[in-house]
Amino acid sequence: MPVETVTEDLGYDGDVVGTLTVGLRPGERRLADADRRILATVAAPLAVALHAVVVSAELQRSREQIVEAREEERRRLRRELHDGLGPTLTGIAFAADAAANHVRDPERVEQLLAALRRDARAALTDVRRVVEDLRPPALDELGLVGALRQRADQLGWRADGTAVRIHVDAPKLVPALPAAVEVAAYRIATEALTNVARHSRAEAAVLRLRCEGPLEVSVTDDGPPLGPWLPGVGLRAMHDRALELGGSFSAGPTSRGGVVQASLPVGAP
Repeated sequence: MPVETVTEDLGYDGDVVGTLTVGLRPGERRLADADRRILATVAAPLAVALHAVVVSAELQRSREQIVEAREEERRRLRRELHDGLGPTLTGIAFAADAAANHVRDPERVEQLLAALRRDARAALTDVRRVVEDLRPPALDELGLVGALRQRADQLGWRADGTAVRIHVDAPKLVPALPAAVEVAAYRIATEALTNVARHSRAEAAVLRLRCEGPLEVSVTDDGPPLGPWLPGVGLRAMHDRALELGGSFSAGPTSRGGVVQASLPVGAP
């Protein structure tokens, strides 16, 4: 014969985190008042324990995602160094050895030195690109606001020669920020401005920074609506950068132009 049961919601901080199912004694149709009082007493610590389990599981998933992202970045850097910089440096070493072996052939030495100079410039370009991918040097040289102003100036002209007026609205002094937040804010803002220059018909755009709590980054433009934005690589990258820091991200067209917004907790590691 099936046992009659009753359920009790387990609430924590206004949210239901689970349910507690209790079997009734034979012949009972509902819990007695004394049993309900005991159940209410037991439910509170159970809800706290269940909430702790859920938070612990979410924290573990977050740690796993961070480790996975870090390993993916290491794999990417290894590939960049192995496939790009490695062969270039090998070529430089071979050219230097060959030049040393042809010291009595000035014409051949001149050819080898020209190749060596070319390969050295290519290696320097690769190193700069890897460094830029890790952390834009402008952040250390100019600070976040200065780096964004510099990038805004660079993006003020389209490939066809038309101009985009970009105004940077930011406080003169921004409090010290975690390195990850600085990089995320810079990448999100510059990607959004790049999209304005490449894909919109906007004549003007505004980049705003506010740091009265979380760091708020927004880019608005006056381009005419061109339909819904399709989630490409750039939008996904901006979205992922905000979320991996525990922030939020939104982007899309409005009746007055495009809007990209990100909120980044400044307490992020």
